Amino acid sequence: MGGIIHELVKDVPLPRMVRVRQTFDAAQIDDVHEAVWKELSQEKIRSTIQPGMRICITAGSRGIDRLREFEKAIADFVKSCGAEPFIIPAMGSHGGCTAEGQLEILTGYGVTEEYCGCPIISDMATTTICHTPDGHPVKIDRHAAEADGIIVFNRVKPHTHFRGKYESGIMKMMTIGLGKQAGAESAHDTGILHLAEVVETFGNAVRTHAKVLFGVASVENAYDKCCRVAAMTNEEIPIVEEALQAYAKTRMPCILLPESDLLLVDQIGKNFSGPGADPNVTGTFSNTWTQGGHKKQRMVFFDLSAESHGNASGLGLADFTTRRLVEKMDPEPGYANSITSICIEEGKIPIVCESQEDAVKAGVRACTDIDRSKVRIVRIHNTLHLDEIYISESLLEEAEKCPQIEILSAPEPFAFDEEGNLFA
Repeated sequence: MGGIIHELVKDVPLPRMVRVRQTFDAAQIDDVHEAVWKELSQEKIRSTIQPGMRICITAGSRGIDRLREFEKAIADFVKSCGAEPFIIPAMGSHGGCTAEGQLEILTGYGVTEEYCGCPIISDMATTTICHTPDGHPVKIDRHAAEADGIIVFNRVKPHTHFRGKYESGIMKMMTIGLGKQAGAESAHDTGILHLAEVVETFGNAVRTHAKVLFGVASVENAYDKCCRVAAMTNEEIPIVEEALQAYAKTRMPCILLPESDLLLVDQIGKNFSGPGADPNVTGTFSNTWTQGGHKKQRMVFFDLSAESHGNASGLGLADFTTRRLVEKMDPEPGYANSITSICIEEGKIPIVCESQEDAVKAGVRACTDIDRSKVRIVRIHNTLHLDEIYISESLLEEAEKCPQIEILSAPEPFAFDEEGNLFA
Protein backbone atom coordinates (compact mmCIF):
# COMPACT_ATOMS: atom_id res chain seq x y z
CA MET A 1 0.00 0.00 0.00
CA GLY A 2 1.10 3.54 -0.59
CA GLY A 3 0.60 6.60 -2.74
CA ILE A 4 -0.65 10.10 -2.11
CA ILE A 5 -4.21 9.05 -1.16
CA HIS A 6 -2.88 6.65 1.47
CA GLU A 7 -0.74 9.39 2.99
CA LEU A 8 -3.63 11.85 3.02
CA VAL A 9 -6.11 9.53 4.73
CA LYS A 10 -3.99 7.13 6.82
CA ASP A 11 -4.92 8.81 10.09
CA VAL A 12 -8.68 9.06 9.42
CA PRO A 13 -10.42 7.16 12.23
CA LEU A 14 -13.08 4.60 11.30
CA PRO A 15 -16.05 3.54 13.42
CA ARG A 16 -16.87 0.06 14.58
CA MET A 17 -19.36 -1.80 12.40
CA VAL A 18 -22.37 -3.98 13.27
CA ARG A 19 -23.83 -6.76 11.11
CA VAL A 20 -27.62 -6.58 10.84
CA ARG A 21 -30.38 -8.42 9.01
CA GLN A 22 -33.11 -6.59 7.12
CA THR A 23 -36.37 -8.50 6.70
CA PHE A 24 -38.73 -8.13 3.74
CA ASP A 25 -41.71 -10.06 2.39
CA ALA A 26 -40.19 -13.36 1.20
CA ALA A 27 -43.19 -14.80 -0.69
CA GLN A 28 -41.94 -16.39 -3.93
CA ILE A 29 -42.84 -18.80 -6.73
CA ASP A 30 -41.07 -22.12 -6.27
CA ASP A 31 -41.79 -23.76 -9.65
CA VAL A 32 -41.21 -21.29 -12.48
CA HIS A 33 -41.92 -23.85 -15.21
CA GLU A 34 -45.32 -24.65 -13.72
CA ALA A 35 -46.19 -20.96 -13.20
CA VAL A 36 -45.28 -20.09 -16.80
CA TRP A 37 -47.28 -22.98 -18.26
CA LYS A 38 -50.32 -22.04 -16.15
CA GLU A 39 -50.25 -18.51 -17.54
CA LEU A 40 -49.60 -19.57 -21.12
CA SER A 41 -52.36 -22.18 -21.02
CA GLN A 42 -55.02 -19.48 -20.92
CA GLU A 43 -57.03 -19.73 -24.13
CA LYS A 44 -56.41 -16.08 -25.02
CA ILE A 45 -52.65 -16.78 -24.93
CA ARG A 46 -52.49 -20.33 -26.29
CA SER A 47 -54.71 -19.46 -29.26
CA THR A 48 -52.12 -17.02 -30.64
CA ILE A 49 -49.71 -19.91 -31.34
CA GLN A 50 -50.50 -22.01 -34.39
CA PRO A 51 -48.76 -25.23 -35.50
CA GLY A 52 -45.86 -24.63 -37.84
CA MET A 53 -45.26 -21.04 -36.76
CA ARG A 54 -41.65 -19.96 -36.26
CA ILE A 55 -41.67 -17.98 -33.02
CA CYS A 56 -39.03 -15.66 -31.55
CA ILE A 57 -38.57 -15.46 -27.75
CA THR A 58 -36.65 -12.54 -26.24
CA ALA A 59 -33.92 -12.98 -23.61
CA GLY A 60 -32.44 -9.96 -21.85
CA SER A 61 -29.09 -9.20 -20.24
CA ARG A 62 -30.19 -8.65 -16.64
CA GLY A 63 -29.63 -11.14 -13.84
CA ILE A 64 -33.27 -12.22 -13.76
CA ASP A 65 -34.10 -14.91 -11.22
CA ARG A 66 -34.11 -18.31 -12.97
CA LEU A 67 -33.87 -16.68 -16.39
CA ARG A 68 -32.94 -19.91 -18.13
CA GLU A 69 -35.95 -21.68 -16.57
CA PHE A 70 -38.24 -18.98 -17.95
CA GLU A 71 -36.72 -19.27 -21.41
CA LYS A 72 -36.96 -23.07 -21.40
CA ALA A 73 -40.54 -23.05 -20.09
CA ILE A 74 -41.68 -20.67 -22.81
CA ALA A 75 -39.82 -22.61 -25.52
CA ASP A 76 -41.27 -25.91 -24.26
CA PHE A 77 -44.78 -24.48 -24.34
CA VAL A 78 -44.33 -23.20 -27.89
CA LYS A 79 -43.16 -26.65 -28.98
CA SER A 80 -46.14 -28.26 -27.25
CA CYS A 81 -48.37 -26.16 -29.52
CA GLY A 82 -46.62 -27.55 -32.61
CA ALA A 83 -44.64 -24.39 -33.32
CA GLU A 84 -40.88 -23.85 -33.67
CA PRO A 85 -39.28 -21.54 -31.08
CA PHE A 86 -35.95 -19.75 -31.21
CA ILE A 87 -34.38 -17.34 -28.72
CA ILE A 88 -32.64 -14.05 -29.45
CA PRO A 89 -30.57 -11.82 -27.16
CA ALA A 90 -32.75 -8.71 -26.73
CA MET A 91 -30.39 -6.43 -24.87
CA GLY A 92 -29.85 -3.25 -26.87
CA SER A 93 -26.19 -2.24 -26.82
CA HIS A 94 -25.06 -4.64 -24.10
CA GLY A 95 -22.38 -7.24 -24.72
CA GLY A 96 -20.13 -4.66 -26.31
CA CYS A 97 -22.59 -4.20 -29.21
CA THR A 98 -21.49 -7.52 -30.72
CA ALA A 99 -23.38 -10.71 -31.49
CA GLU A 100 -20.65 -12.74 -29.78
CA GLY A 101 -20.73 -10.57 -26.67
CA GLN A 102 -24.51 -10.84 -26.34
CA LEU A 103 -24.40 -14.61 -26.80
CA GLU A 104 -21.69 -14.81 -24.13
CA ILE A 105 -23.96 -13.00 -21.67
CA LEU A 106 -26.78 -15.49 -22.24
CA THR A 107 -24.39 -18.42 -21.93
CA GLY A 108 -23.21 -16.99 -18.62
CA TYR A 109 -26.80 -17.15 -17.37
CA GLY A 110 -27.15 -20.76 -18.53
CA VAL A 111 -29.39 -19.84 -21.46
CA THR A 112 -27.99 -22.28 -24.02
CA GLU A 113 -29.41 -24.22 -26.94
CA GLU A 114 -28.77 -27.47 -25.08
CA TYR A 115 -30.68 -26.40 -21.98
CA CYS A 116 -33.55 -24.57 -23.67
CA GLY A 117 -33.96 -27.12 -26.46
CA CYS A 118 -34.14 -24.60 -29.29
CA PRO A 119 -31.82 -22.45 -31.43
CA ILE A 120 -30.35 -19.21 -30.10
CA ILE A 121 -29.72 -16.68 -32.86
CA SER A 122 -27.48 -13.74 -31.96
CA ASP A 123 -27.22 -11.03 -34.61
CA MET A 124 -26.95 -7.24 -34.37
CA ALA A 125 -28.77 -6.67 -37.68
CA THR A 126 -32.11 -4.85 -37.41
CA THR A 127 -35.13 -4.07 -39.56
CA THR A 128 -36.99 -0.77 -39.53
CA ILE A 129 -40.66 -1.67 -39.06
CA CYS A 130 -42.12 1.86 -38.92
CA HIS A 131 -41.45 5.44 -37.82
CA THR A 132 -42.76 7.35 -34.82
CA PRO A 133 -44.96 10.42 -35.46
CA ASP A 134 -41.89 12.65 -35.06
CA GLY A 135 -39.92 10.62 -37.59
CA HIS A 136 -37.69 8.38 -35.47
CA PRO A 137 -37.13 4.93 -37.01
CA VAL A 138 -38.44 2.00 -34.96
CA LYS A 139 -36.04 -0.91 -35.34
CA ILE A 140 -36.16 -4.50 -34.11
CA ASP A 141 -33.93 -7.54 -34.47
CA ARG A 142 -34.00 -8.79 -38.06
CA HIS A 143 -34.77 -12.38 -37.11
CA ALA A 144 -37.60 -11.26 -34.84
CA ALA A 145 -39.05 -9.20 -37.68
CA GLU A 146 -38.93 -12.20 -40.01
CA ALA A 147 -40.55 -14.61 -37.51
CA ASP A 148 -44.21 -15.56 -37.59
CA GLY A 149 -44.60 -14.31 -34.05
CA ILE A 150 -42.70 -12.74 -31.14
CA ILE A 151 -43.03 -13.53 -27.43
CA VAL A 152 -41.60 -10.74 -25.29
CA PHE A 153 -40.28 -11.84 -21.90
CA ASN A 154 -38.81 -9.50 -19.30
CA ARG A 155 -38.76 -8.69 -15.61
CA VAL A 156 -40.90 -5.72 -14.57
CA LYS A 157 -39.25 -3.36 -12.07
CA PRO A 158 -38.56 0.35 -11.47
CA HIS A 159 -36.11 1.86 -13.94
CA THR A 160 -32.75 3.20 -12.87
CA HIS A 161 -33.02 6.49 -14.79
CA PHE A 162 -36.61 7.65 -15.07
CA ARG A 163 -40.18 7.41 -13.77
CA GLY A 164 -43.25 6.65 -15.85
CA LYS A 165 -46.16 4.29 -16.45
CA TYR A 166 -43.71 1.88 -18.08
CA GLU A 167 -40.17 1.60 -16.79
CA SER A 168 -38.20 -1.67 -16.99
CA GLY A 169 -40.45 -4.35 -18.43
CA ILE A 170 -42.22 -5.52 -21.58
CA MET A 171 -42.62 -2.08 -23.17
CA LYS A 172 -38.96 -1.21 -22.61
CA MET A 173 -37.88 -4.62 -23.92
CA MET A 174 -39.76 -3.91 -27.14
CA THR A 175 -38.33 -0.39 -27.33
CA ILE A 176 -34.67 -0.95 -26.52
CA GLY A 177 -33.82 -4.62 -25.95
CA LEU A 178 -35.46 -5.88 -29.12
CA GLY A 179 -34.01 -2.95 -31.07
CA LYS A 180 -30.38 -3.99 -30.55
CA GLN A 181 -27.80 -1.18 -30.57
CA ALA A 182 -29.38 0.64 -33.51
CA GLY A 183 -32.85 0.59 -31.99
CA ALA A 184 -31.56 1.54 -28.55
CA GLU A 185 -29.70 4.48 -30.04
CA SER A 186 -32.81 5.66 -31.88
CA ALA A 187 -34.92 5.40 -28.72
CA HIS A 188 -32.34 7.21 -26.57
CA ASP A 189 -31.82 9.95 -29.14
CA THR A 190 -34.07 12.44 -27.33
CA GLY A 191 -32.31 11.90 -23.99
CA ILE A 192 -33.17 10.34 -20.65
CA LEU A 193 -35.51 13.21 -19.74
CA HIS A 194 -37.97 12.00 -22.39
CA LEU A 195 -37.40 8.25 -22.00
CA ALA A 196 -40.72 7.55 -20.26
CA GLU A 197 -42.56 9.03 -23.22
CA VAL A 198 -40.25 7.28 -25.69
CA VAL A 199 -40.80 3.84 -24.11
CA GLU A 200 -44.56 4.27 -24.41
CA THR A 201 -44.40 5.56 -28.01
CA PHE A 202 -41.83 3.05 -29.29
CA GLY A 203 -43.29 0.17 -27.31
CA ASN A 204 -46.75 0.71 -28.77
CA ALA A 205 -45.23 1.07 -32.24
CA VAL A 206 -43.52 -2.31 -31.93
CA ARG A 207 -46.64 -3.85 -30.43
CA THR A 208 -48.79 -2.73 -33.36
CA HIS A 209 -46.33 -3.00 -36.27
CA ALA A 210 -44.41 -6.18 -35.34
CA LYS A 211 -45.85 -9.65 -34.89
CA VAL A 212 -45.93 -9.53 -31.09
CA LEU A 213 -48.15 -12.38 -29.90
CA PHE A 214 -48.04 -11.73 -26.17
CA GLY A 215 -45.82 -10.74 -23.26
CA VAL A 216 -44.59 -12.73 -20.28
CA ALA A 217 -43.55 -10.79 -17.19
CA SER A 218 -41.72 -11.69 -14.01
CA VAL A 219 -41.79 -9.61 -10.83
CA GLU A 220 -39.21 -10.24 -8.11
CA ASN A 221 -39.35 -9.75 -4.37
CA ALA A 222 -36.77 -7.97 -2.24
CA TYR A 223 -34.65 -11.14 -2.14
CA ASP A 224 -34.24 -11.24 -5.92
CA LYS A 225 -36.70 -14.16 -6.22
CA CYS A 226 -39.63 -14.36 -8.61
CA CYS A 227 -42.89 -13.68 -6.77
CA ARG A 228 -45.29 -13.19 -9.69
CA VAL A 229 -45.58 -14.39 -13.29
CA ALA A 230 -48.07 -12.85 -15.71
CA ALA A 231 -48.85 -13.47 -19.37
CA MET A 232 -50.71 -10.77 -21.29
CA THR A 233 -52.07 -10.55 -24.82
CA ASN A 234 -50.66 -7.96 -27.19
CA GLU A 235 -53.61 -5.68 -26.49
CA GLU A 236 -53.34 -6.15 -22.72
CA ILE A 237 -49.64 -5.26 -22.47
CA PRO A 238 -50.06 -1.50 -21.79
CA ILE A 239 -52.72 -2.04 -19.11
CA VAL A 240 -51.30 -5.09 -17.33
CA GLU A 241 -47.72 -3.84 -17.30
CA GLU A 242 -48.71 -0.52 -15.71
CA ALA A 243 -50.36 -2.45 -12.84
CA LEU A 244 -47.34 -4.78 -12.53
CA GLN A 245 -45.00 -1.77 -12.36
CA ALA A 246 -46.93 -0.40 -9.39
CA TYR A 247 -46.78 -3.81 -7.71
CA ALA A 248 -43.04 -4.17 -8.43
CA LYS A 249 -42.34 -0.91 -6.59
CA THR A 250 -43.78 -2.46 -3.42
CA ARG A 251 -41.44 -5.49 -3.74
CA MET A 252 -38.16 -3.60 -4.15
CA PRO A 253 -35.35 -4.13 -1.64
CA CYS A 254 -34.04 -1.05 0.11
CA ILE A 255 -31.77 0.18 2.86
CA LEU A 256 -34.23 0.53 5.75
CA LEU A 257 -32.12 3.23 7.37
CA PRO A 258 -32.88 6.24 5.16
CA GLU A 259 -29.70 8.27 5.65
CA SER A 260 -25.96 7.92 6.23
CA ASP A 261 -22.77 9.83 5.60
CA LEU A 262 -21.05 7.13 3.53
CA LEU A 263 -22.37 4.16 1.55
CA LEU A 264 -20.01 1.28 0.73
CA VAL A 265 -20.90 -1.21 -2.03
CA ASP A 266 -18.85 -4.41 -2.19
CA GLN A 267 -19.70 -5.28 -5.81
CA ILE A 268 -21.26 -3.63 -8.81
CA GLY A 269 -22.13 -5.35 -12.10
CA LYS A 270 -24.64 -5.70 -14.91
CA ASN A 271 -26.04 -8.80 -13.17
CA PHE A 272 -27.16 -6.53 -10.32
CA SER A 273 -28.39 -3.51 -12.27
CA GLY A 274 -27.97 -1.69 -15.58
CA PRO A 275 -25.74 0.95 -13.96
CA GLY A 276 -23.94 -1.63 -11.82
CA ALA A 277 -25.59 -0.56 -8.57
CA ASP A 278 -29.32 0.21 -8.68
CA PRO A 279 -29.86 3.95 -8.04
CA ASN A 280 -33.29 3.10 -6.65
CA VAL A 281 -31.32 1.61 -3.74
CA THR A 282 -28.23 3.83 -3.57
CA GLY A 283 -30.07 7.08 -4.24
CA THR A 284 -27.46 8.24 -6.76
CA PHE A 285 -28.89 8.70 -10.26
CA SER A 286 -27.17 9.88 -13.42
CA ASN A 287 -29.62 12.80 -13.60
CA THR A 288 -30.99 15.38 -11.19
CA TRP A 289 -34.71 14.80 -11.66
CA THR A 290 -35.13 11.14 -10.65
CA GLN A 291 -35.53 10.76 -6.91
CA GLY A 292 -35.55 7.93 -4.38
CA GLY A 293 -33.27 5.56 -2.54
CA HIS A 294 -30.76 6.04 0.27
CA LYS A 295 -29.55 9.55 1.15
CA LYS A 296 -25.84 9.96 1.80
CA GLN A 297 -22.94 12.29 1.04
CA ARG A 298 -20.42 9.93 -0.52
CA MET A 299 -20.34 6.45 -2.07
CA VAL A 300 -17.57 3.89 -2.65
CA PHE A 301 -17.58 0.92 -5.06
CA PHE A 302 -15.09 -1.80 -4.07
CA ASP A 303 -15.22 -4.46 -6.81
CA LEU A 304 -16.73 -5.63 -10.11
CA SER A 305 -18.60 -8.94 -10.45
CA ALA A 306 -17.27 -11.64 -12.77
CA GLU A 307 -20.76 -11.95 -14.29
CA SER A 308 -20.47 -8.39 -15.60
CA HIS A 309 -17.76 -9.51 -18.07
CA GLY A 310 -15.71 -6.36 -17.48
CA ASN A 311 -18.63 -3.98 -18.05
CA ALA A 312 -18.30 -1.37 -15.30
CA SER A 313 -21.10 0.85 -16.58
CA GLY A 314 -22.30 2.95 -13.65
CA LEU A 315 -18.89 3.25 -12.02
CA GLY A 316 -19.04 7.00 -12.58
CA LEU A 317 -21.84 7.30 -10.03
CA ALA A 318 -19.37 6.56 -7.19
CA ASP A 319 -17.04 9.09 -5.57
CA PHE A 320 -14.25 6.60 -4.90
CA THR A 321 -13.29 3.16 -6.16
CA THR A 322 -10.37 0.74 -5.97
CA ARG A 323 -7.48 -0.23 -8.23
CA ARG A 324 -8.83 -3.80 -8.13
CA LEU A 325 -12.12 -2.78 -9.75
CA VAL A 326 -10.53 -0.58 -12.40
CA GLU A 327 -8.13 -3.36 -13.42
CA LYS A 328 -11.10 -5.68 -14.02
CA MET A 329 -12.71 -3.19 -16.42
CA ASP A 330 -13.11 -3.79 -20.12
CA PRO A 331 -13.92 -0.17 -21.08
CA GLU A 332 -15.54 -0.86 -24.45
CA PRO A 333 -18.85 -2.46 -23.28
CA GLY A 334 -19.41 0.26 -20.68
CA TYR A 335 -18.59 3.02 -23.14
CA ALA A 336 -21.04 1.51 -25.62
CA ASN A 337 -23.78 1.60 -22.98
CA SER A 338 -22.98 5.16 -21.88
CA ILE A 339 -22.86 6.62 -25.38
CA THR A 340 -25.90 4.73 -26.67
CA SER A 341 -28.03 5.69 -23.66
CA ILE A 342 -26.51 9.18 -23.41
CA CYS A 343 -25.74 8.54 -19.73
CA ILE A 344 -22.17 9.77 -20.00
CA GLU A 345 -21.79 10.24 -16.24
CA GLU A 346 -22.02 6.49 -15.70
CA GLY A 347 -18.99 5.82 -17.91
CA LYS A 348 -16.60 8.02 -15.96
CA ILE A 349 -13.98 6.79 -13.50
CA PRO A 350 -14.04 8.19 -9.94
CA ILE A 351 -11.01 8.70 -7.70
CA VAL A 352 -9.07 5.42 -7.62
CA CYS A 353 -7.64 4.17 -4.31
CA GLU A 354 -5.04 1.43 -3.98
CA SER A 355 -6.95 -0.47 -1.30
CA GLN A 356 -10.43 -0.77 0.13
CA GLU A 357 -9.18 0.71 3.41
CA ASP A 358 -7.94 3.81 1.63
CA ALA A 359 -11.25 4.08 -0.23
CA VAL A 360 -13.28 3.93 3.01
CA LYS A 361 -11.08 6.50 4.72
CA ALA A 362 -11.14 8.77 1.66
CA GLY A 363 -14.92 8.53 1.64
CA VAL A 364 -15.09 9.60 5.29
CA ARG A 365 -12.53 12.36 4.69
CA ALA A 366 -14.62 13.75 1.82
CA CYS A 367 -17.79 14.13 3.92
CA THR A 368 -18.53 17.62 5.24
CA ASP A 369 -20.35 18.94 8.29
CA ILE A 370 -20.32 15.60 10.11
CA ASP A 371 -19.20 14.44 13.53
CA ARG A 372 -16.21 12.29 12.55
CA SER A 373 -16.28 10.55 15.90
CA LYS A 374 -19.78 9.34 15.06
CA VAL A 375 -19.60 8.90 11.30
CA ARG A 376 -22.62 7.06 9.86
CA ILE A 377 -21.59 4.30 7.44
CA VAL A 378 -23.68 1.66 5.65
CA ARG A 379 -22.01 -1.23 3.82
CA ILE A 380 -23.93 -3.52 1.44
CA HIS A 381 -22.80 -6.49 -0.66
CA ASN A 382 -24.66 -5.31 -3.78
CA THR A 383 -27.99 -3.66 -4.56
CA LEU A 384 -29.84 -6.94 -5.19
CA HIS A 385 -29.01 -8.67 -1.92
CA LEU A 386 -29.81 -6.44 1.02
CA ASP A 387 -30.81 -8.95 3.66
CA GLU A 388 -27.55 -8.76 5.63
CA ILE A 389 -25.72 -5.45 5.68
CA TYR A 390 -23.28 -3.62 7.96
CA ILE A 391 -23.91 -0.34 9.75
CA SER A 392 -21.65 1.79 11.88
CA GLU A 393 -22.14 1.94 15.63
CA SER A 394 -23.67 5.41 15.41
CA LEU A 395 -26.65 3.98 13.50
CA LEU A 396 -27.28 1.22 16.01
CA GLU A 397 -29.88 3.10 18.08
CA GLU A 398 -31.89 3.92 14.97
CA ALA A 399 -31.67 0.32 13.76
CA GLU A 400 -32.91 -1.03 17.08
CA LYS A 401 -36.12 0.98 16.66
CA CYS A 402 -36.89 -0.60 13.26
CA PRO A 403 -38.97 -3.80 13.57
CA GLN A 404 -37.61 -5.07 10.23
CA ILE A 405 -33.98 -4.94 11.41
CA GLU A 406 -32.34 -7.61 13.58
CA ILE A 407 -28.96 -6.99 15.20
CA LEU A 408 -26.64 -9.92 14.45
CA SER A 409 -23.29 -8.93 15.97
CA ALA A 410 -21.59 -6.71 18.48
CA PRO A 411 -19.73 -3.64 17.17
CA GLU A 412 -16.36 -4.62 15.71
CA PRO A 413 -13.58 -2.69 13.93
CA PHE A 414 -13.21 -2.92 10.15
CA ALA A 415 -11.33 -6.19 9.47
CA PHE A 416 -8.84 -5.15 6.79
CA ASP A 417 -6.11 -7.63 5.82
CA GLU A 418 -2.46 -6.68 5.44
CA GLU A 419 -3.20 -5.41 1.92
CA GLY A 420 -5.91 -3.14 3.23
CA ASN A 421 -8.84 -5.15 1.86
CA LEU A 422 -12.01 -6.45 3.48
CA PHE A 423 -12.36 -9.48 1.15
CA ALA A 424 -10.36 -11.27 -1.51
